[in-house]
Amino acid sequence: MAFQLPPSPKELSFPVLPQPALWRAISCVGPAVWLNTTTSPFLLTGFPGMEKIHHWISIPLLGVYICILLGNGILLFLIRKDNNLHEPMYYFLAILATTDLGVTLITMPTVLGVLWLNHREIGHGACFSQAYFIHTLSIVESGVLLAMAYDRFIAICNPLRYNSILTNTRVMKIGMGVLTRASLSIMPLIIRLHWFPYCQSHVLSHAFCLHQDIIKLACADITFNRLYPVVVVFVMVLLDFLIIFFSYIFILKTVMGIASGEERAKTLNTCVSHICCLLVFYVTVIGLTFIHRFGKHAPHVVHITMSYIYFLFPPFMNPVIYSIKTKQIQSAIIRLFSLPHTRA
Repeated sequence: MAFQLPPSPKELSFPVLPQPALWRAISCVGPAVWLNTTTSPFLLTGFPGMEKIHHWISIPLLGVYICILLGNGILLFLIRKDNNLHEPMYYFLAILATTDLGVTLITMPTVLGVLWLNHREIGHGACFSQAYFIHTLSIVESGVLLAMAYDRFIAICNPLRYNSILTNTRVMKIGMGVLTRASLSIMPLIIRLHWFPYCQSHVLSHAFCLHQDIIKLACADITFNRLYPVVVVFVMVLLDFLIIFFSYIFILKTVMGIASGEERAKTLNTCVSHICCLLVFYVTVIGLTFIHRFGKHAPHVVHITMSYIYFLFPPFMNPVIYSIKTKQIQSAIIRLFSLPHTRA
């Protein structure tokens, strides 16, 4: 009986999978093997092909950044210091201003770092954290606009019970509910990013981290991360919009029942600022959605520019709108910047 030696390693043949396919095959085993041990950082991107004028591009962005900080900062200071602004409407406005400041402070440092210093590297943890706060605060903004619509609905449709319904405690609960809803809804997406392997190019398409950019670099089953955001947008942002829309239908119905034309105009004027902020927010959301959905053949710089408009235009415009259209805030600004003897 002949004794056969086992085949040598050279004689053995194993099917060789391409690297992305190999990672996807491994990912099917389960989340336990997804833990990302890649140490290579992600690379942020400014304006591709326009690197030589990055310093010039940064000038208007820096100007907008400073205006956002000043505008929303002054608004928060006025609401805190002026007793005439200690009302539910202005408390919600303070939450909106804080949200706008948060989005800007989280986004702009990496943008300016790329444009000024060409500092493109960002660690995975920092990138995932930035994406989490950006997306969370976007959901918070939608929720705050809904809360402000509720405030206008109570003030116009049930004015006698306004102060008893919107107490300081209830306003605080609404604010905490908006924040909790947003933070918990985004958390499953970001947690999963920590477990994905990243074997593709580590180059992101913006100067800040977004979930939809990061998952393009993952070599794993990302079905959940593709479908879940659609559910979040449909259930929260779209639902918020529908509730706001029907709230204003009831508001218009109530206003049309007022006999005096002057009173009707005065009542509707209290909603103008909020309606303008709604238009700014939802027009930029719809514009960004259409560009990403139907502008696949548009230059990449168009997508990047639309992203900056989405993140910077509402925080820039909201304090401007309320400063122009709200007499109480105008009076508070005049008192703030008037001379001491004039105030006396």
